[in-house]
Amino acid sequence: MKELSLNILDVAENSVKAKATLTEILLEETEDTLTLEIRDNGTGMDEKTVKSVTDPFYTTRTTRKVGMGVPLLKLAAEQTDGSFSVESSVGEENHGTTVTAVFNKNHLDFTPLGDVVSSITTLVQGHPDTDFYFSHRKGENEVTLDTRELREVLGDVPLNSYEVIKWIEEYLKEQYSSDF
Repeated sequence: MKELSLNILDVAENSVKAKATLTEILLEETEDTLTLEIRDNGTGMDEKTVKSVTDPFYTTRTTRKVGMGVPLLKLAAEQTDGSFSVESSVGEENHGTTVTAVFNKNHLDFTPLGDVVSSITTLVQGHPDTDFYFSHRKGENEVTLDTRELREVLGDVPLNSYEVIKWIEEYLKEQYSSDF
């Protein structure tokens, strides 16, 4: 994928398919690194599935026989001399998955972050009944969005209504434009 924002979209879609009610998308930037962590409270994966998830020829989809999202994210991180991990647990109380990718931003093969605002708004629009928490920290600056807070304010107004989606998009863009 040409932008990490597309990887974010893909992995977060996996969280929704795993019946997550909350997906957290966390970006942490330093001068030299970008750490992407996507955590969910979905059904989780057993040990065998966790080991297989980075194989492009493994997928749980029935519409095609390959799954490229997670393997491409792993490749993108490792090409920058970064790291990649998947942790998951199944069970009645402690279940969910965490995908972590660390990138060396100064490496020639570093994939740009891309249009993360569009990825987040697309997730909310496509899955209005799922909660998303997004945080992007860079030094003292932080961009955040928490759909749980929006639900409290909006009451019965659906998150995927045009006005709400436009507000989310502008809200995120405004945060990015102010000294980020």
